[in-house]
Amino acid sequence: MVWREVIDKAAEYLDSRNVPDACTAGELLAARLLSSNRGELFKFLDKEPTSRQLEAMRRGMSRLVKNEPIQYILGEWDFRRLTLKCDSRALIPRPETEGLVSLVLDHLKRSYAGQKPFVVDVGTGTGAIILSIASEYKGEGVFLGTDVSEDAVSLARENAALCGLEERASFVVMDGLDDFDEPQSVDIIVSNPPYIESDVCETLDPRVKDFEPRLALDGGTNGLDFYDRYLADALNLLKSGGSVFFEMGDTQGEALEHLMQGYGFSDIKILKDLSGRNRYAVAMLP
Repeated sequence: MVWREVIDKAAEYLDSRNVPDACTAGELLAARLLSSNRGELFKFLDKEPTSRQLEAMRRGMSRLVKNEPIQYILGEWDFRRLTLKCDSRALIPRPETEGLVSLVLDHLKRSYAGQKPFVVDVGTGTGAIILSIASEYKGEGVFLGTDVSEDAVSLARENAALCGLEERASFVVMDGLDDFDEPQSVDIIVSNPPYIESDVCETLDPRVKDFEPRLALDGGTNGLDFYDRYLADALNLLKSGGSVFFEMGDTQGEALEHLMQGYGFSDIKILKDLSGRNRYAVAMLP
């Protein structure tokens, strides 16, 4: 049996067990075992896998059938220009969050050329947001990721090392923004906080509900708990003219806009993701 047949049989089996995107999942498992990527698989299709590779393929398929996310099985996932270590210590980086990074980068390039902005990513998880900003923004800056989870901060530090960004970005264990003691010191606060309503968390796809950290999903009764906290802290931490950039649920725009107005923020914008859904909230502290 050659790899072409292995991948075809894997896709057929995974599809029969209702694994989403079965063909893609099979190709990703094979590419990982071949230390390759999906685009390079054609080089191996007529070669025979080893018995060890076949056994590893079976184990990966078994985990997929049990609803474990493909990202955790592979142990890594691409986010913008970075390949990040990805495991159950943190939420899986989503494509929508890449758009949040783009908004911050555009703002940095427009407003902070020749300066040294201080950017804080709250609830950093894998470090995907702040590492991407630190990597792609070519000017000087201070880039800090915080997370209440020691496991998540450990993972983010591993990713900084993996991406060669240890000297560019740093990470600390912190509950939100509670441990900052220098007022008006931050230029930008960015966050993809937990924003799913508590009772909705129980209805999520098992691949999310049963494997990703509940701490990174549950946003309280109305999904707005963390926005409320972070906006209150931002009043003290942000410099005048500083900004907040949030990812949000697609139905939360109006409520979050009212919350920002209540805290005295201006230039509030609710922006859409690539699928046309409300996904980001941006505001400035006068």
